[in-house]
Amino acid sequence: MAKQIGEDTKVTLDLKTIGMIVTFVITITGMYFALQSDIARAMELPEPEISKVEYELKDELIRNTIMDTQEDVEEIKETIKKIDNAYMK
Repeated sequence: MAKQIGEDTKVTLDLKTIGMIVTFVITITGMYFALQSDIARAMELPEPEISKVEYELKDELIRNTIMDTQEDVEEIKETIKKIDNAYMK
């Protein structure tokens, strides 16, 4: 038979179980406050600065990569056209 939980239900806990529950709650609370302090400290840290030279170098690298990719795509298109022409004949 399944037990019904109601007003007459009695819950008994021994000292070991109560101690484990208290220890668990204290541990979780401590971790929460440690995490909050780490977040607050991280928010106060200075933001990394990106110099103009670094920005220009990254921009140039990205532009060169795009141009190289465009040239590769054009070569692939030419190769596909040659393959299509070879099979069409």
